[in-house]
Amino acid sequence: MTSYKTVFFIVGILLVILGIFMFVPYGVQLIYNEDSNSFLSSAIVTIFIGILIILSSLKKEKQLNLQQAFLFSTLAWFSVALFGSLPFMLSSLKLSFTEAFFESMSGITTTGSTVILDLDNSPKSILLWRAIMQWLGGIGIIVMATTVLPLLKVGGMQLFRTDSSGTEKILPKTIEVATAIISIYATLTFICGFIYWTQGMDIFDSIAHSFTTLATGGFSTHNDSIGYFNSPSIEFTATVFIILGSIPFIAYLKFIKGNKNIFFQDIQIKGFFYLLIISVLAMFIYLFLNSSEYTLIDNLRISSFNVVSILSGTGYVTDDFGLWGKFPLIFFLFLMFVGGCAGSTTCGIKVFRLQMLLIFIKNQIKKLISPNSVIVLNYNNEKIEDNFVNSVIIFIFSYLFLFLIIAMLLSITGLDFLSAISGAATSISNVGPGLGEMIGPNGNFSQVTDLSKLILSFAMLLGRLEIFAVLILFLPSFWR
Repeated sequence: MTSYKTVFFIVGILLVILGIFMFVPYGVQLIYNEDSNSFLSSAIVTIFIGILIILSSLKKEKQLNLQQAFLFSTLAWFSVALFGSLPFMLSSLKLSFTEAFFESMSGITTTGSTVILDLDNSPKSILLWRAIMQWLGGIGIIVMATTVLPLLKVGGMQLFRTDSSGTEKILPKTIEVATAIISIYATLTFICGFIYWTQGMDIFDSIAHSFTTLATGGFSTHNDSIGYFNSPSIEFTATVFIILGSIPFIAYLKFIKGNKNIFFQDIQIKGFFYLLIISVLAMFIYLFLNSSEYTLIDNLRISSFNVVSILSGTGYVTDDFGLWGKFPLIFFLFLMFVGGCAGSTTCGIKVFRLQMLLIFIKNQIKKLISPNSVIVLNYNNEKIEDNFVNSVIIFIFSYLFLFLIIAMLLSITGLDFLSAISGAATSISNVGPGLGEMIGPNGNFSQVTDLSKLILSFAMLLGRLEIFAVLILFLPSFWR
């Protein structure tokens, strides 16, 4: 029988780390004289539970096999979301368990959906904790996407293995890659925060927004999100650093190690920028033809910011694009599904899967023309095995099927058609705002039922962990 001690050992370590990070907003509570010990209490409980799990799971061998890795990927994120919800429940906001868990899951999965009604008057410590959760989630998904998920052969992610050994022993490689990634991630976050500060944000806002920008999370400290600052330079900075967060962090490692042309050679990165440019131009032309409210420069700025924000799954807003007409609603719904590059902090189906789908379709058309021809599929100048293509196609159809299931479940709970459709899309794609009056750019998720919040929370986890890493746990054969 498989021992899961290693899994729980690592989960315990993660909880201790999470508890240590809780002391940061506790310090903010002291600085701003917030009358609450919510973070101190939460930190003590989280660290205590984490240490108990570590002590009960001590084992000489500290390596994960494939089965353990599947369990770890889901259990780790669920545990962090669960204990990350404690400060929300204990704070002056007095969120219910369902609301707190929703907010926490939205944070750690870098979704950006919120149930907090008045961010402008919320405790600074809570606002910072939301940002920290997204920052930690951003690190987590990068490490998962570059080390664990490829070995699990989830939806074609094996194309992005960091080694070619085929080993199931994950931990040693994870530590090596994670250290380098965290250094790059932290450096970019610092630079982003510094630029925000020089452009007019106060020190608190600049720190909080730098955390959520690099994580492509979208949590803001204000009700009006980035629009609160009414600053083109801040919007431009956010756009640039969101794009940097949307690029595979392995590419940064390759660049540092000497491959100076990686950003021009990688087909996924090029595809992402092509899609980005085409999408911005499409929205720019639409606003130019249908709105006289903005100048040409403003049209380009607004189009660029909102397209980048939605495509990457960040979810920052500067305007209620729901008022722009029918086309933006459909267009942004499509962009929600796409997402950015694999191995980045972004969400969605990912660019490489859409590229592989197009390669497959092109190949099938060629076979119709020349049935006897032998066609070798290539991606990034490497031969694509049939199992890679099959896993990608299965993933995309599973993704869309689950989206429909989630939308139907949300409609059963009482949400209207647009809210159910966009809520399902924004949760499974980890975007943040939905469409419509209730959960749109100017709304939030406080009005949806508790059952809806739980469904949305599960959808966030599904989307963040590439679906199959979660669903496999529900198969009885997995536990045999």
